[in-house]
Formats: sequence, structure tokens, C-alpha cells
Amino acid sequence: MKVLLADKISKTAVDIFEKAGLDVDNKPGLSEDEIVAIIPEYDGMVVRSGVKVTAKILEAGTKLKVVGRAGVGTDNIDKETAAKLGIAVENTPLGNVTAAAEHTLTMLMMLAKHVIHGTESLKKGEWERKKYKGTELKGKTLGIVGIGNVGKKVAKVALALEMDVIGFDPFVDEEKAKSMGIRKVELDEIIKNSDFITVHVPLIDKTRNMISKEQFSQMKEGVRILNVARGGVINEKELLEALNSGKVAAAAIDVWETEPPTLRGLVECEKVIATPHLGASTAEAQENVAVDVSNQIVDALKNGKIVNCVNKVEELRKT
Repeated sequence: MKVLLADKISKTAVDIFEKAGLDVDNKPGLSEDEIVAIIPEYDGMVVRSGVKVTAKILEAGTKLKVVGRAGVGTDNIDKETAAKLGIAVENTPLGNVTAAAEHTLTMLMMLAKHVIHGTESLKKGEWERKKYKGTELKGKTLGIVGIGNVGKKVAKVALALEMDVIGFDPFVDEEKAKSMGIRKVELDEIIKNSDFITVHVPLIDKTRNMISKEQFSQMKEGVRILNVARGGVINEKELLEALNSGKVAAAAIDVWETEPPTLRGLVECEKVIATPHLGASTAEAQENVAVDVSNQIVDALKNGKIVNCVNKVEELRKT
């Protein structure tokens, strides 16, 4: 059996596949047509966020049984087509939790303290202490949209900083949220009552543009917003309008509707801290997801075991 590594991934993954007796080809950077031409040879495929696994690729993969995503978000994979073909799509939800939570918290503090703008100003020879007066996190309300693995880790630190933490998540009951120190509320309450809002949800039909013009209009004056989850959850054009109007005081964005981002006005806005999808970009996170995805694919191909499947395939296709 053969596995295609279609994105750059730690060498540890190659070692795990080879130790399990699987052939592995490391071929990052291929175009869709180039993948289509070779995918019929492979039983498994590994991607990160850089490769779009389209219906065309999946339909050409006549032996393909499993696509592993080294990371959490799977909006770059046509999960519906994969399910119809009996191809399991698996992600690795735990490997980059710490990295994503730490990146969120870093940006949260930068939003409160004007770290980047103060640094840039000082390097220009300015001394603008009054201009860059910050705000304390203590006593502020942090609204977390999505209190899964990353959201609850962010909440833990925010609570230690004496923030009031409220959270929305349809899959977490009130008792579970309470055990994490989070007061569970509806999304509307987060929108209306938060000083800081951070989103930690996947990009699906229900979450696309879930924070847009209507939500911005209901927010507190001077709210600060973070997105270290998936691009497209927050409407970028309408966020920029809210920033320009002063409704939103500042934003920290790590993920974008298109990557690299095309809305340069948002990237270059003085009120925005912008990073190039660094939420999972730590050595530890990349190693963790490489180990997880390779072990899961080995288990799927050799034992028929499906783990962390996101497209409701219960049994691998027979080829």
C-alpha cells in the first residue's frame, strides 16, 4: 500500500509509514492536475492546508481510502464527495491545540497593550506614550465563540488573568462549560456584551460569515476581535468597515478568506495585527500533527480503523 504526502510534513511521518511497511512518496507542491495524474497509485493521502483536495482528485483516486489532514480545519477537502466514494477524511484535533491557544493569547495581549504599534513608533524615533495607552484585561469580558479544545485552553489563561469569560458552543452543555469556569450564553449575548471576542470554530456552512455587519452593529463601542480559527468565519470586508467607523477598536487576524489575503486594506489597516496563518506554526505542533496523522492512516489502511473522521464514513471503501 502507498501513501502520498502532498504537503510539507515532518520526516517523522515518513519514518512511521516506512516502519509500518507502507510505501510513501513525499511530493509537496504539485498542482491539481499533477496530483490527478498520480493519485490512482495511492491508498492514502496526507495534506495540510495548502492543498485543495477537490472532487476531481478524489474521483481519480480509485484506490484511495483515507485522506489525512495534519491539523484541524478540513475546509480545503471536498468531504461530501469523499463520503460518497467511501473515502474517510480524518483530522488531527489535538496536535496543535497549545500552539493555537498560545497564538490567540499572544494576540489578545497585543491588542490590549499596543505592543506592535508602540514598537514601530519607537523605532521611528518617536516617543508616543499617551497615543499608545492600553487597557487591562482584568475585569474585561472575553467572549469565546467555540469552547472546544482551543477555546477552553484560552479560557483557562483568561480566567487566571481575572477576565470574565463567557462562551457559546451548541455542542457543550451548561454544566461542562461551568466546570471550565465559563458561563455559557447564546451568541447574541457574546456579540452584545463582550469587550474582546475570539472565534474558535471550523469553517462550515453554518459558521461562514457568522460575524458580519449585523453582528458588528450590535457590539460594544470599542470592541476588540480575534480570529485564529478559520478564514471566512468573520466577514473581512465588513470587519474593515467596522474598524474604519470606530465601532471595532482593533482586530487580530491570523487566518484569511483567501490565503495569502487579497483585501489589502484590512491587512494594512493600522488597527489590525495581521499574521500569516501562524496559529499552528510551532515546531512542536508540526511534529505532533505529523505523528498523529501518520499513525491514524497506518491504523486505517492496515486495520480498517477510522479515527477522527469528519465526513461520517464508517467503513473504508473496498478497492
